[in-house]
Amino acid sequence: MTQINKILILLIGLVFSTSIMYAQGPRLIGERSIYSHHFLSPILVNPGATGFENHQELLVNYRNSWATFPGSPRTVTLSYNGPVGNRIGVGALLMTDKFAALQTTKGQVSVAYGIESPTNKVSFGLAAEYIQHKLSGSEFDRDLVDESDVQITQRLDGSQFFDVSFGAYGIYDNKIIYGITLPTLVSSRLSSGQDGTGGREFGFIANLGYRMPIDGYDVTLEPSVFVKQLMLVPFHADLNLKAQFLDERLTGGVSYTLGGDEKFGFLIGTKLQTFEFLYSYNISMHSFQNSNNGSHEFSLKFNISPVKTEVIEVTQ
Repeated sequence: MTQINKILILLIGLVFSTSIMYAQGPRLIGERSIYSHHFLSPILVNPGATGFENHQELLVNYRNSWATFPGSPRTVTLSYNGPVGNRIGVGALLMTDKFAALQTTKGQVSVAYGIESPTNKVSFGLAAEYIQHKLSGSEFDRDLVDESDVQITQRLDGSQFFDVSFGAYGIYDNKIIYGITLPTLVSSRLSSGQDGTGGREFGFIANLGYRMPIDGYDVTLEPSVFVKQLMLVPFHADLNLKAQFLDERLTGGVSYTLGGDEKFGFLIGTKLQTFEFLYSYNISMHSFQNSNNGSHEFSLKFNISPVKTEVIEVTQ
């Protein structure tokens, strides 16, 4: 066994052995539940996808849930990931989410180790995450705050957490796509104060997909399912169908969510050399849909790997 394999096994064992740690005080959102583009960009939810595509990628993601409703959630995510060697991938992610007066900020760094055989490629990743919840000063005037209200003053000062998450992501025979994410295996509150001691729930995201090229039509279909059980989020599953045309230059698809957040959506996108644009629109199956204009999500992907130039030797 090589030295790097020993280090990887030691890190994974350390995470599982320390996963009995509990955060002091409640978490306010399961931030991995926000996205609908996770089946297009698994790096949004799974650290095992770090550097998996063998190129340097910059991702910009924006989501507005319940558009036109006052104080509706707006989320901006910036992400980078790419390989630094034959087996190692590194990444960084910054996310800000604003929901009325509640503002959540997340910073993450991740590292992944890949194993590849003639039929299977799989990568195991760890992510160290810093999360802060606080009330936005722009929408909450301190002059109106009752200083004796401990709950409000603590939220104004914010709550900070440190998490460690684990993920595995792979593809078998270039057709079967699979993954598992175990978020917040280690979670510890960094800020002072006690504003609740609710128990921490076990969470996971599991996905399975199948890539089906249609011979003679330059079309690839990819049905997939994402099953999610996350902290403070009702259990739900996303059923997705992605279709790519014209050598993957055009993308379309539909999705349907079962469970706590029942919704239907469609996807369109295009890819031009090193740039890819994706847009999806979701509507809820619940009566609250009558009070908003649905949910919009945009993703911009940039392949920022250095361009490899071919050297032609001229002989006389």
